[in-house]
Amino acid sequence: MLALNKETLKELLLGGRFGLEKEMLRVTEDGHMAHTPDPFLGHPNITKDFCENQTEINTPVGDSPEEAYGMLRDLYVEIQKTLAASSLREYLWPSSNPPYIANEEDIPIAQFPGESYHKTAYREYLSGRYGRYIMTYSGIHFNYSFSEELLKADYEAHQRAYEVGTFRDYKDGFYLDLAKKAAAYGWLMTAVTAASPVRDRSFLEPGTSGGSTFTGKASQRCAETGYWNAFTPVFNYKSLDGYIEGIEYLVSRGLIAAPSELYFPVRLKPKGANTLENLRKYGASHIELRMFDLNPLDPLGVDLRDIRFGELFLGFLAGTQDFYFPEQDQVQAVQNFKRAAYYNLENTKIIILGGRSSTVAEAGRIMLHQMKEFYHGFPDEVQEILAFEEAKFLDPANRYATKVRALAGDHFADWALQLAKEQQALALAK
Repeated sequence: MLALNKETLKELLLGGRFGLEKEMLRVTEDGHMAHTPDPFLGHPNITKDFCENQTEINTPVGDSPEEAYGMLRDLYVEIQKTLAASSLREYLWPSSNPPYIANEEDIPIAQFPGESYHKTAYREYLSGRYGRYIMTYSGIHFNYSFSEELLKADYEAHQRAYEVGTFRDYKDGFYLDLAKKAAAYGWLMTAVTAASPVRDRSFLEPGTSGGSTFTGKASQRCAETGYWNAFTPVFNYKSLDGYIEGIEYLVSRGLIAAPSELYFPVRLKPKGANTLENLRKYGASHIELRMFDLNPLDPLGVDLRDIRFGELFLGFLAGTQDFYFPEQDQVQAVQNFKRAAYYNLENTKIIILGGRSSTVAEAGRIMLHQMKEFYHGFPDEVQEILAFEEAKFLDPANRYATKVRALAGDHFADWALQLAKEQQALALAK
């Protein structure tokens, strides 16, 4: 937990750095999966994920939520202009849930030429293990690092009270503690960003098309129907070496083929290439939250206020007391993530630390109240963002999933395609 006094926290806490990753499916004029080659091969900030038509933006690092959001916007507009100018005009699907899918072969595995072919081979392995349908889910990944000024000030404060070793030791411990807390409480981020309650019928009924399928989830990709391994991982948060060795053990046992196959909503990442080798060599540089749905209600797929809230959430966690996080609590925490992806949060229960049962809505209101107290005295804008998120737990009508379900009605694919075309026209007007 941060050892700094309130005034120093006010000065340094909200000064971190941001990076955003956004996945989007390219679709044709009639809303089917595009089968054209990736038009952005070699671009430094635009790549592809599992599918050849799953375009992914990786923004440079920004010094504020606004800067990261602005870079996301610029890259998004660049993509839209390229797709609009192509001979076979394409669009960006605005939902985390895919459009009409004819069958598995309608989902083109991403192709990487030459020395990068191992990336294609890895995707073929994933296709065989999980099926291609699940790989069509798209979302937002939120990357955040606290300012070095804050961490060095806190390191000095801890040095005066404890034996904490080197700054590298302190920083690794800080991010391990943060990852543990985010694993325990990250269900909150799932609940406030869930925005994919309906799917095209073809996802569950191959060969059919049209109509909306609702299964009681607000986020299909974050619920048990989404990106999860067949096992529940348990992490060693006591040391970075122990954390890394735990992931390596999963690979050695054949439970996953590579660390990237560990589908967990929270990741610790190093500077440079995201490998365990770099994490061991350089230490933890930042944390990644992977549970944001694409928000169809925002042309960029994410509300700026949710990006700001991500920083407030992590700052709050950094300032809370440490706790024991045994295996049974880690397993329960994964269930909490999945339950927070349900549509009816007023009746859906989770088990919070200490063993108390609560509805997601009640637990969310309690956490937002605690955050308001923690950020008392910070700029008014902070309280406004907390109030914006709290409203999602006070009235279901304020949640993205509620709004999307009402707008999509019984014609999800038609609605999403029309929205994709409107959003492209808006981007071209910039």
